[in-house]
Amino acid sequence: MCTEPERRRTPRRASALFWFFKMSATGPRIEEDSFGTFFDEELKTSVPVRRFTLTNSRNVCVQIINYGATITNIIVPDKNGIFADINLGFDNMEGYTKNWVNPYFGAVVGRVANRIGKAQFSIKGQTFHVSKNIGENHLHGGFKGFDKKIWDANVEGVKVTFSYVSKDGEEGYPGSVLVAATYSLSEASELLLEMTATTTKPTPVNLTNHAYFNLAGHEKGQEGLNEHKVQINASFYTPTVDSIPTGEIKPVAGTTYNLTVPKLLKEVLPWTPDDGFDLNYCVNTSKPPTIVLVAKVTHPPSGRLLEVYSDQPGVQFYSSNNLPSENILQGKGGCFYTKHGAFCLETQNYPDAVNHVNFPKAVLLPGETYRHNVKYYFGIQTEEQGSCTIA
Repeated sequence: MCTEPERRRTPRRASALFWFFKMSATGPRIEEDSFGTFFDEELKTSVPVRRFTLTNSRNVCVQIINYGATITNIIVPDKNGIFADINLGFDNMEGYTKNWVNPYFGAVVGRVANRIGKAQFSIKGQTFHVSKNIGENHLHGGFKGFDKKIWDANVEGVKVTFSYVSKDGEEGYPGSVLVAATYSLSEASELLLEMTATTTKPTPVNLTNHAYFNLAGHEKGQEGLNEHKVQINASFYTPTVDSIPTGEIKPVAGTTYNLTVPKLLKEVLPWTPDDGFDLNYCVNTSKPPTIVLVAKVTHPPSGRLLEVYSDQPGVQFYSSNNLPSENILQGKGGCFYTKHGAFCLETQNYPDAVNHVNFPKAVLLPGETYRHNVKYYFGIQTEEQGSCTIA
């Protein structure tokens, strides 16, 4: 929770906390400025970090930096027109690089998101060993995954594309991979993200964005999270042992993981076996992959609504179980981020898919293009009819 008083904001008025961006009255636009510097260990020099501010005429604002293609701010109104930042993050580069631990706030993670069991896999009979950065396993691309890299950036119209070349052997992965992440903000308050990748050798690729949301406001902590209602379009999940999938695919029916109908988090979090959600849901989708509604989250007190759409087979729903219980992780505005203070909806392939033949395809081949589309819609939930309106 933030120790300073809540700042109330009237509609169409920018917060002093975000004085640096201008509201747009003519439709979607992008502005670019500096977000400090980053010391590149390979180049042995400091390089500039660029920030890109996406706004629309509804005064919705999203900010992204080219360090990790990271979303730093998402500013949206509530049902009374009061704006708040609903995305956890830091005010400066020092936060992203030198804080207690940056738990991938808002970043694009890879080469492979989530876990690879025993940090190894085989392709065509050859075994590859990747970084063991979480016990004996591999998580989110290793010690210095895509989230800790400076990406090139290019603006075209109202889109900004970040690109990065992951070299052959990086963190133990085979092949050089060219990855791109393109963001845009629509007039309908949809944040669109398209991720693509190509490779020079067969290699697993599984990208995701690791944004942490709290629709009550980024500083509202567990009290705010408890007020959320969550619904996930998935009838099955992948059970784990020590966070590594067993290879089974089980129905959510009859379990505390069943979110096929909206559930208030304060009523289900205490009953989860692992002290919160950190689970891959198998999205109810069709073949070939099409973009479907993955999850719907509402915060009834504010009326804020988030809908997530994707063409990926899975989504990791995470309730920030591993954020610290004490006030040691300081975020934006001097606030402290703590356990169960936010949620993530990480659209992706199933975890450890490269080691399970019954999971969706995990290996990208030369000549193929990995594609991953996700849409975050920010709206207002009307109390009378339970329907959504444009923010």
